[in-house]
Amino acid sequence: MPIPLVNSIASWFLKKRFHQIDLFLKYPNEVQEELLFNLIETAKDTEIGKQYDYSSIKTYAEFANRVPVKNYEGYQDLFERSRLGEHNIFWPSPIKWFAKSSGTTSAKSKFIPVSQDSLENCHYAASKDLLCMYLNNNVDSQLFTGKSLRLGGSKELYKENGTAFGDLSAILIDNMPFWAEFSSTPSNKVSLMSDWETKMAAIVNETINENVTSLAGVPSWMLVLLNNVLDKTEKNSLFDIWPNLEVYFHGGVSFNPYVQQYKNILPKKDFKYYEIYNASEGFFAIQDLNHSSELLLMLDYGIFYEFIPMDTHDTPKEHVIPLSEVEKGKNYAVIITTNAGLWRYKIGDTIRFTSISPYRIKVSGRTKHHINVFGEELIIENAEDALKKACKKTKSEIVDYTAAPIFMEGKEKGAHQWLIEFKTPPKDIDYFNELFDNALKSLNSDYEAKRYSNMTLNKPKITIARTKLFYDWLKDNNKLGGQHKVPRLSNTRDYIDELLKHNC
Repeated sequence: MPIPLVNSIASWFLKKRFHQIDLFLKYPNEVQEELLFNLIETAKDTEIGKQYDYSSIKTYAEFANRVPVKNYEGYQDLFERSRLGEHNIFWPSPIKWFAKSSGTTSAKSKFIPVSQDSLENCHYAASKDLLCMYLNNNVDSQLFTGKSLRLGGSKELYKENGTAFGDLSAILIDNMPFWAEFSSTPSNKVSLMSDWETKMAAIVNETINENVTSLAGVPSWMLVLLNNVLDKTEKNSLFDIWPNLEVYFHGGVSFNPYVQQYKNILPKKDFKYYEIYNASEGFFAIQDLNHSSELLLMLDYGIFYEFIPMDTHDTPKEHVIPLSEVEKGKNYAVIITTNAGLWRYKIGDTIRFTSISPYRIKVSGRTKHHINVFGEELIIENAEDALKKACKKTKSEIVDYTAAPIFMEGKEKGAHQWLIEFKTPPKDIDYFNELFDNALKSLNSDYEAKRYSNMTLNKPKITIARTKLFYDWLKDNNKLGGQHKVPRLSNTRDYIDELLKHNC
């Protein structure tokens, strides 16, 4: 199809869609409330709908008082029954797909239901919106002159009991329209390969001769792929291979640790980076402006949002609030009710609102991935901002990292141990540590208070990881690729002690 025609169609769709987006920008709370009652009405005759008498729920307060907040374990038995072929348990339409996710690198797998409604009205709708917003902000884009290099999960789809499970990306690829493959690379056959390392080699071979205009995937794994492309072609810049490359759509993990490495291999000032916030449970937010670090919370994808202020999370004072009550700058745990039958479900992520008109957010971390052994409330956002500052001043680059507490022993104060794999290490690790420590103090007043005169916390201890430590550890645990991530922060030493055993 000629590019001007494609852009005309996209422009038409954009104008039509922007009218709908404008509605939730102007009336966000009304849109969310209407969405909630549509979900309740749709599911009133399901097993859960009857259990909590959805037919009689008339207000948000009744919904909040009647339906409990649960995490995955609270729904696991119901999800398993559905995966074995039972219908109408938590959503009226049959659930055919389950996104397999570990969430962290723990051995236990999660099977998150994906309904036809969530597939079409959330995941695919968001993909279209992302393109529309990008094209609206970049009217001279030549995106459709080439293909999008997509990097999905490494798991193929396994089918049984009339249902299928696999990585979310595999489910999306398996169900996308046949014409969509023509605008993407690699082929579906290669994208769905199960062995990660074999798949990486196949992607390189299949894509180096394509006209790639965009990239899409998780930053950590995409960087591995792109470095493999450069090694294979013996080039220093990706523009020497794909001269028309113009944007990278990324999500899944924070981009902060990888920014400089991407700039090194994509050395153009006008190259665009667009962030998304999605998960197996749904697609939540999209960067809607060029060169922005904020994400617009999408309010009409069949997801109703609630939040727990993190200063009350997992305490006797824990309370849940709707979107209308959030405050700018505060840290919240996210709770969702969705068109896949997740009811008041804790997804385990934390976000911070940067704006409430419209509702824009930044992902700040995970509810379980923080360090608060000494009252310091250190979150991933703090850690990655501080590491970025230290790296910039020392001209160093980080591949991966994890951190855990060093517990108090006798009269010895506590501390944090950071296991960091550098691509470009700092010339003076002590100076790096000093910069890092001071940056954490400037970003987190609780950390600063505990560090004051070494009152509770000693200076961080940085241990340099050997090359490919984290990659090898993920490989040994059969966690290469896709949504698998190294746990960044932990209140225990389980992960770091295991990694330290391999650090030789």
